[in-house]
Amino acid sequence: MKRVSRILVVSAVSAALTAGSATAVVAQGSDAPAAAVVAPVGTQVSRGTVVSVEHLRTLTARQAAAELTGDEAGAWDTGAVRYGLDTFRIVYRTVDPYGRPTTASGLLALPRSGERRLRAVSFTHGTELFKGDVASVSAEVWDQAPALTYASAGFAAVLPDYLGMGLGPGPQAWMDVPSETTAALDMLRASRTVAARKGRELRHGVLVTGFSQGASAALGLARSLQEGADGWFRLRGVAPVSGAYAFRDAALPALLAGRTDPKASVIYTALFLVAFNRLHHLYDTPAQVFRAPYDRTIEGLLDGTHTGQEVVAGTPDSLDALLTVRGRAMLAHPAGRLAAALRVTDGVCTDWVPRAPVRLYYADGDEQAVNANTAYCHAALRAHGVDAPLVDLGTPDYGGSRHLGSQQAATAAVVRWFRTLR
Repeated sequence: MKRVSRILVVSAVSAALTAGSATAVVAQGSDAPAAAVVAPVGTQVSRGTVVSVEHLRTLTARQAAAELTGDEAGAWDTGAVRYGLDTFRIVYRTVDPYGRPTTASGLLALPRSGERRLRAVSFTHGTELFKGDVASVSAEVWDQAPALTYASAGFAAVLPDYLGMGLGPGPQAWMDVPSETTAALDMLRASRTVAARKGRELRHGVLVTGFSQGASAALGLARSLQEGADGWFRLRGVAPVSGAYAFRDAALPALLAGRTDPKASVIYTALFLVAFNRLHHLYDTPAQVFRAPYDRTIEGLLDGTHTGQEVVAGTPDSLDALLTVRGRAMLAHPAGRLAAALRVTDGVCTDWVPRAPVRLYYADGDEQAVNANTAYCHAALRAHGVDAPLVDLGTPDYGGSRHLGSQQAATAAVVRWFRTLR
């Protein structure tokens, strides 16, 4: 189904893409209906424990290639397609931003390669506003393409939905790198369990990538793996794409100065304030930072139950119409709790020294995640003695967006690089 006006990423509004649907992916090509395996109620479980697993689809290599090339917004590269694959929706145990037990969901795609031991690729997605616009729920090619690309190339593709997205309870903890990291790590653990039930083994070394919001999440997961957060998995390589790595010094100034797509700027600014207020208490009432009438509607509009199309329709076209003087000043000169939160968000490039190979992918003139973000990350890593090559993707286009185009172009480039690291 053609989409209209959907925000897909930390940085992306595209009127050529569409409003999401909550329609779940159904099993295709399997001999039996999708079945769930559920953990017994009341059992003592730990992080990464599988709550349920449901087989969604079986695709041949030809079917996977046809799906990738059939995207109305632009065909995906199929040069790495070798195998058919199976996809599974997993619900698993994890923790919320306060360390309390909760659940999250994600998609696992396993290649029909005949190989028993598989290298895992963790892909963390860009910003989604609607809970159903994630790979474990949505059938859209945009959401499925990374899983299809990596699995058909022979990898186990592991795609966490993040907290509050997919089948996860509550609102999403947007750009909260610590909880994105725990959700991604616990999805890897759950995927290892599910793979073992299918007679497969996920190898120790994990290849980590992510786009836009997911680029920061990928670096958070990479750091966690390198620091030994899991007894089995280790970092093998990391390839973030078009991230907002420097929220304080690059992303926010670009939004406020009008150097990004105007409508995207409005929605990301609103999402930023609402999400960070939930975790860090930046304001007492919405009216302190949002102008009327949006002060009465914006928090409800961004609760995950509204489609991108609804959010586009329910927000103004300029930051001046959205923000109060206090709201703009808060973003222009972060202090107190906000400054502390941004130090954590922006620490993905500054507070560790990767020992595994790193490549930073970006598109020239990205209209959503300005290139200053990537330059900032590259400089920070180089200051630590890390050689992190910049990979210029040129000016790719997906539905009229270079930012979205960078995910499509990078997926083809990253899978080729990852195959050299296996």
